[in-house]
Order: sequence, then structure tokens, then C-alpha cells
Amino acid sequence: MNPADALDIGQAAIWTIVLASSPAVIAAMLVGISIALVQALTQVQEITLTFVPKILAILAVMALSAPFVGSVIFSFAEQTYARIPNGF
Repeated sequence: MNPADALDIGQAAIWTIVLASSPAVIAAMLVGISIALVQALTQVQEITLTFVPKILAILAVMALSAPFVGSVIFSFAEQTYARIPNGF
């Protein structure tokens, strides 16, 4: 394995992490912005008001996007395992 191959695998791993985590991050961001807007409009500054909806939204989005996340990780694993017979 030369440094270019290691860099290619590292780049693919980072891209896989970004793709796999993007549904949860986007859901948390949208819920967080909307809750912050509601808190700013109503001046209710309850700290638990931000965490519970985010957790529920992330759990719901992860349940719905599990096939996508699984396919992204499976694709990365296939690409990585395909390099083994060639010595990377």
C-alpha cells in the first residue's frame, strides 16, 4: 500500500462519515433553529425544551434513514474489501 492508496481510503472514510451522519445533523439543526426561534419569540428559556425535541427528532430521522445509512456504510465496506486481493 502506498501513501496515495491510504489517502484515498481515508478520504472515502471521511466522506462516508459525512454522508451517514448528515440526516441526523440536519434534523438536529432544523429542530434547534425552530426551537430557538420559538424561545426567542416567547421568551421562555427552559433548557430542557431544546434537548427533548432534538432527541426525538434525531431518533425519528435515524429510524427513517437507516436504510440509507446502511447502504452508504455497505458501499464503503465493499470498496475497501475489493482492494484487499490487489494488495490495496
